[in-house]
Amino acid sequence: MLDNPETSNSPQGDPPGTSSKDPLLQPLTIKHLTLRNRIMSTSHACGLEVGGMPQEAYQRYHLEKAKGGLALSMFGGSSNVDRDSPNIFRQLNVGSDAIIPHLQQFSERMHEAGAALMCQISHLGRRGDPYAGDWLTTIAPSPLRETLHRSIPKEMDEHDIDRVVKAYGAAARRCKEGGLDGIETLSAGHLIGQFLSPVTNRRTDRFGGSLENRCRFALMVHEAIREATDDDFLVGIRFVVDEATPGGMNFDECVKAAQILTRAGAVDFFNAIYGTMDTTRALAEENMPGMGSPLAPWVEPVGAFRREVGLPVFHAARISDLASARFAVAEGKVDMAGMTRAQIADPHMVEKLAAGREDQVRPCIGATHCQSPYRPSCLHNPVTGRETVLSHVTARATGPKRKVVVVGGGPAGLEAARISSERGHDVSLYEAAADVGGQILLGATGSWRRDLIGIVEWRVAELERRGVPIHTNSYMEAGDITALGPDVVILATGGLPQVDLSEGSELCVSTWDIVSGQTPVGRDVLVYDGTGRHPAPLAAERAKEAGANVTYATIDANLAEELTYAERLRWKKRFLSLGLQPISDTRLLAVRRRDNQLEAVLLNEVSREEKAVPVDQVIVEQGSIPMNELFEELRTASSNEGVTAIESFVRAAPQPKAARDGFELHRIGDAVSSRNIHAAMLDAVRICSPL
Repeated sequence: MLDNPETSNSPQGDPPGTSSKDPLLQPLTIKHLTLRNRIMSTSHACGLEVGGMPQEAYQRYHLEKAKGGLALSMFGGSSNVDRDSPNIFRQLNVGSDAIIPHLQQFSERMHEAGAALMCQISHLGRRGDPYAGDWLTTIAPSPLRETLHRSIPKEMDEHDIDRVVKAYGAAARRCKEGGLDGIETLSAGHLIGQFLSPVTNRRTDRFGGSLENRCRFALMVHEAIREATDDDFLVGIRFVVDEATPGGMNFDECVKAAQILTRAGAVDFFNAIYGTMDTTRALAEENMPGMGSPLAPWVEPVGAFRREVGLPVFHAARISDLASARFAVAEGKVDMAGMTRAQIADPHMVEKLAAGREDQVRPCIGATHCQSPYRPSCLHNPVTGRETVLSHVTARATGPKRKVVVVGGGPAGLEAARISSERGHDVSLYEAAADVGGQILLGATGSWRRDLIGIVEWRVAELERRGVPIHTNSYMEAGDITALGPDVVILATGGLPQVDLSEGSELCVSTWDIVSGQTPVGRDVLVYDGTGRHPAPLAAERAKEAGANVTYATIDANLAEELTYAERLRWKKRFLSLGLQPISDTRLLAVRRRDNQLEAVLLNEVSREEKAVPVDQVIVEQGSIPMNELFEELRTASSNEGVTAIESFVRAAPQPKAARDGFELHRIGDAVSSRNIHAAMLDAVRICSPL
């Protein structure tokens, strides 16, 4: 382990029920601060701020992880230090004293729960938006446009530099007054990193040219931070260990820059990252790799960096599971394992580890749903980000034990059964197919989405642990359900593929038919994507791999429009490797027989021109339509006529007491409408948590 006079790795007692031998549960001391273990959450813009302030929902989101045992929570990804670093992805505003009372409340709550708290402060530089906030021009060391955020910045003069340096110092002072344990600045593609990198710094004055000159701005910033705080206040930097881009800083130069900062006493720790962040590819594959990427891909170069700098090193990049984190810490690659997305999936993972329940940790599958506009939501933990309304710990019901029958073993049904069981009810689940999982079984068959199956496997394991019977190959009719004498019936029966067209629906097949392998792939096929979700790309991939000539038409302007930017990038790469070129802004109007083939009539929504394409097979994706027959048959026997009261539903409150006898009946997931996994599980949580 790291041999440094400022850092102690000596165990200071074991958490209850654990062994001192687990590297993840050892404390780490940096100067005055002792972190209780080696697991942290790194700073990110979680999307819960209100007017740039970390108010109740924001604090509760982090507080849950503190209660769950983590040692350190970083927060405020890219918190803005000055007005020309505008709020463009829901950052915090550390450029105003108004944030101090919020920080004081926040730090007091986190410390009471046993966790340290730090904030990331930054200036976006050219990464900002000149049309956001106060409509101020972006600034940078050189007037070079960033690909991802598109601004062409003003080249900073020394007046700008002095102003921003002072703004960093003032922001650090606010964090100190707010009771935080420390801060980190951010290099990478932000302003400090823009000065450091020769790709973005073309200056010829004392801030450009040599590495020492390019480090000058960072040294000035950190000197101002030190002057505004004191020795008990930790100061770190999220720092690139290798830009891995032509003309950028390679590993050796990054190490030299880090050593310059270390010798100057500018930093107490490094939070190491890899690559750049000025393109979608770099952001999705280097900074925040997700499903389809290797686990912990940058641990080795980070470990090599750690050996050279002589200070504690934190790191997060798809360290998704405790085994990967344990290896990184045990082998001296990192001092703190950043498991941010893993704790979005399960904020109580450290507590479970400490109690010897590692096998019960809800896994992060790398789906990147937490990077969607609905962040910080997890694809299979709908409670995250909703801590003011929902609870991560399901309380036992105080009323009578109820008999809950769940019909449908997809993600919604599995979650409904799990939560109802945790409430202490008598639960049974019935699935018509041979295996539970629903559409996830199809989604997990793609080239890079196999980890999706973790959503199913974790819930099955939880149900088995609780002794909930899972009846597969059980097609339930209304009489079968009523004969069980249920108190509550949850229908999670899903839907059927929607292939309806104005003409020729009967000539088409669904994406499900192709992905499942139930229908052979034709020679010349058209895949029509009417949703922008995963099924159409999956079907196109399957068809291409089967040797078909594939035409891909999408109603949207871009491939996989409804998905996160990381998922879109993954599909773009996959399509490039397969030689597929999507036709955008195109609607499928009709399918007709023409000689021995089919004719697909396509309409370009921009030009309004129609085009007939001869094919052997038309594969259609338009979402699903609910299977309502069972629900309609059960409504008359139910106490609530199958009506779910919306006001109670959104508050996860008990449904109103029905005026007549019978069982309570609800539909969830795709049995209501075609939506994603997260929405289906949220339905289950809202209905079953108050049962």
